[in-house]
Amino acid sequence: MSTIRPDELDDRLESGEGPFLLDIRPRPDFESQAIEHSHNVPVYDELRRGDESALQDRLEEIPSDGEVVVVCKMGVVAKRATDVLTEEGYDAATLAGGMSGWNGYQKGSLGYKLRSLLWKLR
Repeated sequence: MSTIRPDELDDRLESGEGPFLLDIRPRPDFESQAIEHSHNVPVYDELRRGDESALQDRLEEIPSDGEVVVVCKMGVVAKRATDVLTEEGYDAATLAGGMSGWNGYQKGSLGYKLRSLLWKLR
């Protein structure tokens, strides 16, 4: 499974080579805070329960001609979505740490810095 670290995503977004950002969190979470230019397909709760058909039923909302980065709260449920997309032929990756990781990166938190060090050592 493919993942992308928040700092890598930020670099790609700043360069204009950003992927399609698919935020699967519930709409209220997305509306309260989201990565700029991301698109909400709120299937988080269904995927968490193991219902992959919720995402499969909405594939027409996700472009298949480029990379897709999936965002959720912590990155766990996004991995399920990434698996579904990959099985459907998409070039998909999960944002490591989800919105929590993104927020930590944006704030330069110690927790993010430690997590980032671990990701680089893998």
